[in-house]
Amino acid sequence: MAKIAVLAGDGIGPEIIAEGLKVLKAVAPQHGQDLEFTEALVGGAAYDATGHPLPPETLELVQNSDAIFFGAVGGPKYDVIPDPNMRPERGALLPLRKKLGLYANLRPCILYSALSSACPLRADLVEGGFDILVVRELTGGLYFGQPKSWEGDNAIDTCLYSREEITRILHVAFKAAQKRPNKRVVSVDKANVLETSRLWRDTATKVAAEYPDVELSHQLVDATAMDLVRRPQSFDVIVTENLFGDILSDEAAQLTGSLGMLPSASLGQGTFGLYEPSHGSAPDIAGTGKANPLATILSAALLLRYSLGAEAAALQIEKAVEIVLNAGHRTGDIAETPDTKIVTCTEMGDLVVAAL
Repeated sequence: MAKIAVLAGDGIGPEIIAEGLKVLKAVAPQHGQDLEFTEALVGGAAYDATGHPLPPETLELVQNSDAIFFGAVGGPKYDVIPDPNMRPERGALLPLRKKLGLYANLRPCILYSALSSACPLRADLVEGGFDILVVRELTGGLYFGQPKSWEGDNAIDTCLYSREEITRILHVAFKAAQKRPNKRVVSVDKANVLETSRLWRDTATKVAAEYPDVELSHQLVDATAMDLVRRPQSFDVIVTENLFGDILSDEAAQLTGSLGMLPSASLGQGTFGLYEPSHGSAPDIAGTGKANPLATILSAALLLRYSLGAEAAALQIEKAVEIVLNAGHRTGDIAETPDTKIVTCTEMGDLVVAAL
C-alpha cells in the first residue's frame, strides 16, 4: 500500500485537491494501485490552527509517506505576519523542499491542440502545439543562500551554488531528455554576468559528455524569455537554476492558456516526491467553483508516474484530460470565447472521471 500525505492548504487548495483525489481514487484500482490518503494541515490553515505553517505532526506525516499531494498555500491574510519565516510560502513550502531533499522541480508545459486559441501568441507561432519540460533546481540559489538580511535601507540575498548541486539537477534533465522524441536540452544561465552561471555552464558542458545521444545548447536567461514568446516550439527540455526556473516556468505556463493547466513534480533521490499545481492559492475565487482543477489532476498523473511507477495510470489520466478538453469543456480561465460552455471545478473533476 502506498501512503499519500494530502496537504490541501489554503484558498482554492481544498477544492482542487478534492478533484485530484477523486481522479486518483477512480484510476488507481484499475492499475492495481492500493493508495492510503492521510490529510494534514499546512500553510495558513496550519498557522491559524497551531501557530506554525508546518506543524511537527505534518512534517512527521510526510516523512512517513511515499508521496505528498499538495494544494496551495498563502494569501494576503498571511502576508502581514511579522515574522517572514512564519508566512506560508517561506515557513512551509520552502522548508518542505529543503528538509525532504526535493531538489528537482519538473514542470511540463504542454499546449493542447484544443486550447490553441487560448494561447496569447499568434496562431502561426503555436500551430501544432508544443511540449516543453522545464527542469528547475529547487533547493539552491538566491532563495536559500546565506547571508540573507534586510536592515534599514539595505537588503542582501546571496546566490550560492556548488558543482554538486548543479550536476545532480543536470542529470535529471538529461535523463528526462533521453526519454523524449527530440532529445534536446537547453541549459539556461546568465554566464555573461554571474559567477554562479559560469560554474553552471562549465558543469553543463561536462555532464553533457555523459549523454552523447542528447543535444546540449546554452542560452542566456533573457534570450530564453524572448524565445519562449517568439518560437516556443524550438524548446524541448529547459534546465536552469532556482530563480530563473521560477520565472521561466510561469512564462511558459501562460503560453499553455492558463497557470491552471500546469502541473509539477518536486523530486529528490529515490521515488519520493511532492506533487502540486504550479499556481497559487487564488483566495479571490476560493469557494466560488471557478478554480481550474486540471493542473492538480495532471499533478496526480505525475505522482503515479514518478513515485509509484504506474505509467499506464498516468497516461490514462492525461488522455482523459485531453478527451475532456477536446469535447469543449472549460473552466473560466481557459474559456476562449464568451459563448464557451463553462463548467465548475467539481464538474470538471467529474468529467475527467467519466472520461477515464
